[in-house]
Amino acid sequence: MRSDGSAADQPRETFREGEPQRIAKLLARAGIASRREIERMIADRRIALDGVALETPATILTSLKGVTVDGKPVRPAADTRLFLFHKPAGLLTAERDFSGRPTIYDRLPKDLPRLMPVGRLDLNTEGLLLLTNDGEFKRQLELPATGVERTYRARVFGEVTQDQLEGLIQGIEIDGIRYGPIDANMERRTGSNFWVEMRLREGKNREVRRVLEHLGLQVSRLIRIAYGPFVLEDLPTGQVGEVRQHELVEFRKSLNPPRYGEGDLAKHGGGGPQRGTEPPPPRRTAPRSPSPSRGGPK
Repeated sequence: MRSDGSAADQPRETFREGEPQRIAKLLARAGIASRREIERMIADRRIALDGVALETPATILTSLKGVTVDGKPVRPAADTRLFLFHKPAGLLTAERDFSGRPTIYDRLPKDLPRLMPVGRLDLNTEGLLLLTNDGEFKRQLELPATGVERTYRARVFGEVTQDQLEGLIQGIEIDGIRYGPIDANMERRTGSNFWVEMRLREGKNREVRRVLEHLGLQVSRLIRIAYGPFVLEDLPTGQVGEVRQHELVEFRKSLNPPRYGEGDLAKHGGGGPQRGTEPPPPRRTAPRSPSPSRGGPK
């Protein structure tokens, strides 16, 4: 799972060294924070250029030379890295919590670079959480237009039919919020308890729980087992693994062909690429073995 550090055959990206870019994008690429957080930092006058506090995130630069954050020079962007974290239940996906609840950063090894989570998992949701040092890559993975599939397994209590679950492939509206297509399948049942596997591409806030509760089901356990081609498999709870650099390069290439572009998706009505059109996924980051979530407790 260790990176080989290779910089060869870099993937096509919207970011190119030396091209004029908004400072928010440059700082996100350097792993300082998300674009939105950088905009807040600029509003708080925490970011300066040649000693002068910036006033707008629309500032255009070709490099981060002379840029400081809280008075400290910003280092050039490092090579993009991607980590897999098996998040336990009971941790917030946040940098800090003012009420003192534990966060993922309390559990992550201290020798890792500064990392940002790709999306979020709720406090009581466990499983695969991707972490990266590249704010632009984080944003690309989170955009619905990119169409990266997320896979969850939920242990539920209640009554539902497979036909009802299959109806979710058309999308569903709940309390005025429209959720896109969900591929849902019922797994083995023990009385009124059973597991449901759900695949989706949008990842709205609490989407899986809200959809299942709308169907009259009580969710007792929720696990994300895959994000795109990256799978949880036998990664122990609370542990971290790194995606090999050549696998990361190949995956980033797969995000860029025209059929995955935002313009192409908009032209065909959005919703990401259709199933069966994805390129072959890179080799998994761990030896194949039964998922730690597969089957679950009865």
